[in-house]
Amino acid sequence: MARRGSYAKGIAKREEILTVALDLVAQQGFRRTSIKDIADAVGLTQAGLLHYFDSKDELWVEILRRRDEIDLAHEWHASDPAALLAAIVRHNTEVPGLVQMFVNLSAAAATDPGHPAHEYFRERYERSRRDLSADFRTMQEDGRLRADVDPVELTSVLLAVSDGMQIQWLYDPTRDMAEHVELVARLAIAQAVPSA
Repeated sequence: MARRGSYAKGIAKREEILTVALDLVAQQGFRRTSIKDIADAVGLTQAGLLHYFDSKDELWVEILRRRDEIDLAHEWHASDPAALLAAIVRHNTEVPGLVQMFVNLSAAAATDPGHPAHEYFRERYERSRRDLSADFRTMQEDGRLRADVDPVELTSVLLAVSDGMQIQWLYDPTRDMAEHVELVARLAIAQAVPSA
């Protein structure tokens, strides 16, 4: 019985750490949030905090996973997959630290197959391509997407635009990330004639 209670407390503490860390990184920034900041905020030592994760890098990956879970659970009220992606990108302007973390990990560290973030990003891109391209395929069947546009290629291009605009936005926050995603989508949707 004590073991079960201890396990439940451990899960609750890990959840608390992820919630607090997500908030801190979103507001303070990836580079300005330390393990010590997170540990202090949840009443642990740094060693105590890392007891719940295999490494600092694993903590960062779990923060991104949590962000994805929250984003996927949110009701975005989007009319199509491109509008959904644009809505998420637009929301990202409210959490610049998480954008900074995503860019730092995806563009540098995670490209190393040995890094804890590598598998996370590989799976994330695979899932995103699968889900968005299936939605674009449905749009194409309904006549809402040009017949000469490959749904998988469109998805890859939109993800690349989204990720690339996040980098540009970190340098110049006046850049409208979502507007660029919407532009590419409009080009693909242009001249599509809805079926009768």
